[in-house]
Amino acid sequence: MKTSPPRPLRQVTARSSPTLEDLAVAAGVSRSTASRAINGGDRVSPEAQAAVDRAVIDLGYIPNRAARSLVTRRTSSIALVIPEPDVRVMMDPFFAVVITGITEALRETDVQLVLLMSRTDDDSSRTLRYLRGGHVDGAIVVSHHKADSWARSLAETGLPTIFIGRPWDTTFDVTYVDTDNVGGGRLAAQHLAGIGRRRLATVAGPADMTAAVDRLRGWKAGLAEAGLPEGPVVHADFTTDGAATAARQLLAEDPEIDGIFAASDLMALGVLEALHAAGKTVPGDIALMGYDNHAVAETAATPLTTITQPMVQMAVKAGAMLLEEIEAPGSHPEPVIYSTELVERASTSVAPTASAANA
Repeated sequence: MKTSPPRPLRQVTARSSPTLEDLAVAAGVSRSTASRAINGGDRVSPEAQAAVDRAVIDLGYIPNRAARSLVTRRTSSIALVIPEPDVRVMMDPFFAVVITGITEALRETDVQLVLLMSRTDDDSSRTLRYLRGGHVDGAIVVSHHKADSWARSLAETGLPTIFIGRPWDTTFDVTYVDTDNVGGGRLAAQHLAGIGRRRLATVAGPADMTAAVDRLRGWKAGLAEAGLPEGPVVHADFTTDGAATAARQLLAEDPEIDGIFAASDLMALGVLEALHAAGKTVPGDIALMGYDNHAVAETAATPLTTITQPMVQMAVKAGAMLLEEIEAPGSHPEPVIYSTELVERASTSVAPTASAANA
């Protein structure tokens, strides 16, 4: 279509922001053409689009997002759903890393991140109503539990959804980003066996979370491959205090333990505290491993050997996958699984004591 000569710009005062009509007048196009141009319509000529783009810059025009959402059916926001108590979200560095990664994925967009924490049944119902209400364009779910049923609930809404961590039920129409937790658990067992530790135990994560279950499964497989018995297993939540209590239980069950694998670095800190309180040296008496390779592993009193979980990359990927599914509804990207690696530090760096080696 042809554009009319631009008209003189209306004087815009500090109290009077430019309107869509002002933009149309400045660009020399109709109001409907100006609207389509700023909202990504496909029936706008290159000339008209260029004229509107120039007018947007000249006027300092800021689109009305509420009006824009009526045209695009988009809210320009996504939700991060964390089914955990507020206190854990605030205390665990895992969640800060997740938020950092997702924010990085959104950096070049106008999409905003909405944080939704919902651990109780009432919270979950309220959160689900919010997600169904068209307030966001998609959702990322992290730290989900077996009883949460988020995969089924969100699949039923049709809302584009990506999980960080494999959901319990993968039959629903959702996809996920994860790390090879089975391989990571196996790698931990292989490492401790490889440095000569023979009485091994683990502080496993919650039995209602897939990451914890998969790490434990890999741990047991690694022990079997090394010709070692499974040894004591105590489950705890992914917290320092919970792991410290579990470590005390392990020592009571088998005082001759010479190696412990904790299912996260934060848990390994709790195990380390409990061992020191019991008069055990690390790694002299007991070699200790964590999982995640968070910053806390390197700065611990005894730097922790750990298994990598590239959480920043996983969170960035989850954000990118969600944007992809929002732009192409029904595309459902394939799950992405990141490999794991061993990072060796002081907590496993020396040979076992003579008594442990002869046990």
